[in-house]
Amino acid sequence: MSSAEQSSLFLPLIYLGGLIFGAGLAISGMAKPEIVLDFLQFEDFGLLFVMGGAAVVTGITFAVATRYLDRAPLTGDTYKRRLKSFDRNVVIGGSIFGVGWGLSGICPGAAYASVGIGNYPILWAIAGMFLGAYAQGYWRSRRSTATETVTETPSD
Repeated sequence: MSSAEQSSLFLPLIYLGGLIFGAGLAISGMAKPEIVLDFLQFEDFGLLFVMGGAAVVTGITFAVATRYLDRAPLTGDTYKRRLKSFDRNVVIGGSIFGVGWGLSGICPGAAYASVGIGNYPILWAIAGMFLGAYAQGYWRSRRSTATETVTETPSD
Protein backbone atom coordinates (compact mmCIF):
# COMPACT_ATOMS: atom_id res chain seq x y z
CA MET A 1 0.00 0.00 0.00
CA SER A 2 1.55 3.32 -1.04
CA SER A 3 0.98 6.65 0.64
CA ALA A 4 -1.57 7.38 -2.10
CA GLU A 5 -3.52 4.34 -0.83
CA GLN A 6 -3.65 5.35 2.83
CA SER A 7 -5.89 3.52 5.22
CA SER A 8 -9.40 4.91 5.60
CA LEU A 9 -8.53 5.36 9.27
CA PHE A 10 -5.70 7.78 8.49
CA LEU A 11 -7.54 11.10 8.92
CA PRO A 12 -9.72 10.02 11.86
CA LEU A 13 -6.64 8.77 13.72
CA ILE A 14 -4.73 11.98 12.93
CA TYR A 15 -7.60 13.96 14.44
CA LEU A 16 -7.71 11.60 17.44
CA GLY A 17 -3.95 12.04 17.91
CA GLY A 18 -4.36 15.82 17.82
CA LEU A 19 -7.21 15.60 20.32
CA ILE A 20 -5.10 13.51 22.70
CA PHE A 21 -2.10 15.82 22.22
CA GLY A 22 -4.17 18.94 22.92
CA ALA A 23 -5.85 17.38 25.94
CA GLY A 24 -2.45 16.33 27.30
CA LEU A 25 -1.09 19.85 26.89
CA ALA A 26 -4.15 21.35 28.58
CA ILE A 27 -4.16 18.85 31.47
CA SER A 28 -0.42 19.29 32.08
CA GLY A 29 -0.80 23.08 32.08
CA MET A 30 1.60 23.51 29.16
CA ALA A 31 -1.07 25.33 27.14
CA LYS A 32 -0.71 28.29 29.51
CA PRO A 33 2.00 30.73 28.41
CA GLU A 34 2.68 31.84 31.98
CA ILE A 35 3.67 28.30 32.96
CA VAL A 36 5.94 27.95 29.92
CA LEU A 37 7.52 31.33 30.69
CA ASP A 38 8.15 30.16 34.27
CA PHE A 39 10.00 27.18 32.79
CA LEU A 40 12.06 29.44 30.51
CA GLN A 41 12.97 31.54 33.56
CA PHE A 42 14.03 28.40 35.50
CA GLU A 43 11.19 28.78 38.02
CA ASP A 44 9.05 25.73 37.11
CA PHE A 45 10.52 22.55 35.67
CA GLY A 46 7.22 20.78 34.99
CA LEU A 47 7.75 21.18 31.25
CA LEU A 48 10.83 18.94 31.50
CA PHE A 49 8.70 16.14 32.93
CA VAL A 50 5.99 16.61 30.30
CA MET A 51 8.50 16.64 27.45
CA GLY A 52 10.54 13.82 28.98
CA GLY A 53 7.47 11.64 29.45
CA ALA A 54 6.38 12.29 25.88
CA ALA A 55 9.87 11.50 24.56
CA VAL A 56 10.01 8.20 26.48
CA VAL A 57 6.57 7.07 25.24
CA THR A 58 7.39 8.10 21.67
CA GLY A 59 10.81 6.45 21.76
CA ILE A 60 9.39 3.16 23.03
CA THR A 61 6.58 3.27 20.45
CA PHE A 62 8.97 3.86 17.56
CA ALA A 63 11.41 1.21 18.82
CA VAL A 64 8.66 -1.41 19.10
CA ALA A 65 6.85 -0.44 15.90
CA THR A 66 9.95 -0.46 13.72
CA ARG A 67 11.08 -3.79 15.16
CA TYR A 68 7.80 -5.69 14.79
CA LEU A 69 6.10 -3.96 11.84
CA ASP A 70 7.64 -3.72 8.40
CA ARG A 71 5.36 -0.88 7.31
CA ALA A 72 3.56 2.04 8.94
CA PRO A 73 0.01 0.86 9.75
CA LEU A 74 -1.82 3.91 8.42
CA THR A 75 0.22 4.88 5.35
CA GLY A 76 1.76 1.59 4.32
CA ASP A 77 5.11 3.32 3.85
CA THR A 78 8.25 1.48 4.90
CA TYR A 79 9.97 2.70 8.03
CA LYS A 80 13.15 4.58 7.29
CA ARG A 81 15.33 7.03 9.09
CA ARG A 82 15.25 10.59 7.85
CA LEU A 83 18.55 12.24 8.51
CA LYS A 84 18.63 16.02 8.60
CA SER A 85 22.02 17.59 8.33
CA PHE A 86 23.03 20.04 11.00
CA ASP A 87 23.54 23.09 8.86
CA ARG A 88 23.25 26.83 9.12
CA ASN A 89 19.47 26.75 8.46
CA VAL A 90 18.97 24.52 11.50
CA VAL A 91 20.94 26.92 13.70
CA ILE A 92 19.26 30.06 12.34
CA GLY A 93 15.76 28.55 12.34
CA GLY A 94 16.20 27.12 15.83
CA SER A 95 17.44 30.46 17.13
CA ILE A 96 14.51 32.34 15.61
CA PHE A 97 12.09 29.71 16.97
CA GLY A 98 13.64 30.10 20.43
CA VAL A 99 13.25 33.87 20.39
CA GLY A 100 9.61 33.54 19.30
CA TRP A 101 8.99 30.95 21.99
CA GLY A 102 10.56 33.20 24.61
CA LEU A 103 8.60 36.28 23.52
CA SER A 104 5.21 34.58 23.19
CA GLY A 105 5.74 32.07 25.98
CA ILE A 106 4.37 29.22 23.92
CA CYS A 107 5.38 26.87 21.13
CA PRO A 108 3.14 26.17 18.11
CA GLY A 109 1.42 22.99 19.33
CA ALA A 110 0.70 24.44 22.73
CA ALA A 111 -0.56 27.67 21.14
CA TYR A 112 -3.38 25.80 19.40
CA ALA A 113 -4.21 23.94 22.61
CA SER A 114 -4.18 27.30 24.42
CA VAL A 115 -6.99 28.53 22.17
CA GLY A 116 -8.93 25.42 23.22
CA ILE A 117 -8.74 26.43 26.89
CA GLY A 118 -10.00 29.93 26.13
CA ASN A 119 -6.76 31.88 25.71
CA TYR A 120 -7.93 33.89 22.69
CA PRO A 121 -5.19 36.57 22.80
CA ILE A 122 -2.78 33.78 21.77
CA LEU A 123 -4.38 34.06 18.33
CA TRP A 124 -2.01 37.02 17.79
CA ALA A 125 0.96 34.70 18.31
CA ILE A 126 -0.57 32.12 15.97
CA ALA A 127 -1.09 34.82 13.33
CA GLY A 128 2.54 35.81 13.81
CA MET A 129 3.62 32.18 13.30
CA PHE A 130 1.71 31.99 10.03
CA LEU A 131 3.10 35.33 8.89
CA GLY A 132 6.65 34.28 9.79
CA ALA A 133 6.29 30.95 7.97
CA TYR A 134 4.83 32.71 4.93
CA ALA A 135 7.60 35.33 4.92
CA GLN A 136 10.27 32.61 5.12
CA GLY A 137 8.64 30.62 2.30
CA TYR A 138 8.36 33.74 0.16
CA TRP A 139 12.00 34.67 0.85
CA ARG A 140 13.22 31.13 0.09
CA SER A 141 11.27 30.92 -3.18
CA ARG A 142 12.57 34.34 -4.28
CA ARG A 143 16.10 33.30 -3.33
CA SER A 144 15.90 30.01 -5.25
CA THR A 145 14.49 31.83 -8.30
CA ALA A 146 17.34 34.36 -8.14
CA THR A 147 19.90 31.55 -7.77
CA GLU A 148 18.46 29.68 -10.76
CA THR A 149 18.60 32.87 -12.84
CA VAL A 150 22.23 33.49 -11.91
CA THR A 151 23.31 29.89 -12.58
CA GLU A 152 21.72 29.83 -16.03
CA THR A 153 24.26 30.95 -18.61
CA PRO A 154 23.26 31.92 -22.13
CA SER A 155 24.63 29.57 -24.77
CA ASP A 156 26.33 31.05 -27.80
